[in-house]
Amino acid sequence: MNNKVQIKIKGHIDKSWEDWFDGMEISYEEDNTLLTGEIQDDAFLHGILNKLRDLSLKLISINPTND
Repeated sequence: MNNKVQIKIKGHIDKSWEDWFDGMEISYEEDNTLLTGEIQDDAFLHGILNKLRDLSLKLISINPTND
């Protein structure tokens, strides 16, 4: 089972925030930020989504990856 996902959010966040997002890798695609990493369980994913909400960041998509 692949638990790796890519979360796309509108705008750029600084790569120094990787620790705050529990080690998710931060990269950029045009004007968007990509958070990529292993999702341990549903609670972990909800924690990441809650942080995005608390920062008022706009979620574009959540997709599984094959990496």
